[in-house]
Amino acid sequence: MQEAFLHSLWKYKKLNMTQLKTTRGEELQILHTGLHNETESGPDFFKAEIQLDGQHWVGNLEIHLRSSDWYAHHHETDPAYDNVILHVVWEDDMSVFRKDETEIPCLELKHYISHSQLEAYHDLFENSADKWINCETHFAEVEDFKLTHWLERLYIERLQEKNQLILNLLKVSSNNWDEVCFKLMAKAFGLNVNGEVFLQMSSAAGFSVFQKSFQNPVQLEALCFGLCGMLPAESEEAYVRTLQKEFDFLRQKFQLKLPVAGQVKYFRLRPDNFPSIRLSQFCNLYSERPQVFAQLIQCKTKTGLYDLLEAKATGYWETHYNFGRESKSKLKKISRSFKDLLIINTILPLKFAFESYKGQLDFEESIYPIISSLKPEMNRITKGYESLKSELAKSALESQALIQLKTKYCDMNRCLNCQVGLELLHA
Repeated sequence: MQEAFLHSLWKYKKLNMTQLKTTRGEELQILHTGLHNETESGPDFFKAEIQLDGQHWVGNLEIHLRSSDWYAHHHETDPAYDNVILHVVWEDDMSVFRKDETEIPCLELKHYISHSQLEAYHDLFENSADKWINCETHFAEVEDFKLTHWLERLYIERLQEKNQLILNLLKVSSNNWDEVCFKLMAKAFGLNVNGEVFLQMSSAAGFSVFQKSFQNPVQLEALCFGLCGMLPAESEEAYVRTLQKEFDFLRQKFQLKLPVAGQVKYFRLRPDNFPSIRLSQFCNLYSERPQVFAQLIQCKTKTGLYDLLEAKATGYWETHYNFGRESKSKLKKISRSFKDLLIINTILPLKFAFESYKGQLDFEESIYPIISSLKPEMNRITKGYESLKSELAKSALESQALIQLKTKYCDMNRCLNCQVGLELLHA
């Protein structure tokens, strides 16, 4: 049994609270269960209120599986536990005393928890290795309203986690949001396979160097392709020779280091996702809209974002996927599905971070209308949940939330921190 299970039972008052008695036979009445201490060191609940044999007590409360854990955790030497007025345990295996040698009243929970609650707990955690998620047999039983509310919270939690990466980039960039946007967009255009290499590229020269090239599309491509180490050493093609010449000039002018440490990959990528195509599209976006960050932040609609993300690979790439290798002519514009990926994984987290930083966040106005209007992502995780409860992922909000649920809760057996798990345990 997990101690967190006892915490949840106590916090949500999911136990028989009538006719309680301590292990010494004292009549116990819980007036206030206290404030749950989820992050700080010290007792598990602060400012609890109880009546013990008619006497009113206010203080802290500690929960353990066994009362002997008090000494195993060395609470007897920690002043933070001096004001504990009640020790709540599953099993009382020994008496516990304060520093002044007075015994701390103990409530043994196993006498006040129903058999159905124990069955639900064991059903949730037993044989978990054989399940896709612990609650898969009962997941569909959770009410739609409660599940929808939980998924919205999970999506915001996911944004908050991404917020930390963005704030780290902001610190490195000396609070330059345009630079942060440039780096995040570069990483996004690289997708999972080449994202880190593109991010290294965006940091391999000062942002001011890139900015000077925004008005010169050929120069910007030369800079990005050169820093990624993608330019051929030799070529008979005029366009490639121009890029080589431009990059050599820029490298000497700005004392640029050799190409980034990482190497771009093509393996198992569809041709339209080749790093050559995505990097050219990225350069075209910034050549056409040097102030893209301000425009993205100001935009409030999905349609507006689609228009802002309109970009294509330059002319050379209409007949190429790789340097020096011609292919059938095709206009390589950013697709609607790729725009959705950019909006979901980069632009909305960036808007959330910027507005939070400025103290101007209005989730319901600036984030929710866009994320809830985008189609849900179809992947292994969303399909897994859909097999348990149909029509669960109605939009990208739910699909992002389900990714958060699977990776941060289900895979880590954090059922006691999950509203689905708590609902099933406390039903």
